[in-house]
Amino acid sequence: MPIYEYQCQKCGKQFEAFQGITDPELTSCRFCKGSVKKLMSMSSFSLKGSGWYATDYAGKKPCMAKTESSEKTSNAAAETSCSKCETTTCAGED
Repeated sequence: MPIYEYQCQKCGKQFEAFQGITDPELTSCRFCKGSVKKLMSMSSFSLKGSGWYATDYAGKKPCMAKTESSEKTSNAAAETSCSKCETTTCAGED
């Protein structure tokens, strides 16, 4: 059963209520009987495991392809490889 948060317009107190999804919203404060409004609270839902943006793709920088002029000028840099994307040069290396 979901937990909903309400705040009283009259006394300002906040309180929680266990309600079913199909139950009607509360209209009065349990403390002073003033009118209440439903609050938007933070969700505790999180995606875990591999394949999600937060675990696999967030913070990765795209690789940059080498230009022909940079290949001609720096042959020594071409010998090392990027550990993140397995290319010879990458803008994503820190």
